[in-house]
Amino acid sequence: MHTFNIHEAKTHLSRLVEQAAAGAEIIIAKAGRPVARLMPLAEATRKPRRIGILAGKFAVPDDIDAPFAADIEGMFYGPADAGREAKALGRHT
Repeated sequence: MHTFNIHEAKTHLSRLVEQAAAGAEIIIAKAGRPVARLMPLAEATRKPRRIGILAGKFAVPDDIDAPFAADIEGMFYGPADAGREAKALGRHT
C-alpha cells in the first residue's frame, strides 16, 4: 500500500490508476492525513441473461390493449371530448 499527497496524485493520476487496475491499493493524503483510497474494482460476477426463458409459459392475447384504447388515443391526441368542447366554444383544434 502506497501513500501519495494530493498534489503528487494529481500529477501522476494516470500512472496511479494503472497501478490500481493492476491490483495495487493507493492511499491519497491531505496534509499527511489519509482521505481517500484508490483500489481496483471487483470483477462483475453477473450471469449472462438467458433469452426466451419464459417462452411458452403464458400467452399474450391479441387484444391486450383493447381495454385501454381510449386512454392510449388520449395520450396521443388529447382527451376524446376536447375536440367537442373546442368546437362548442368556436375554436379549431
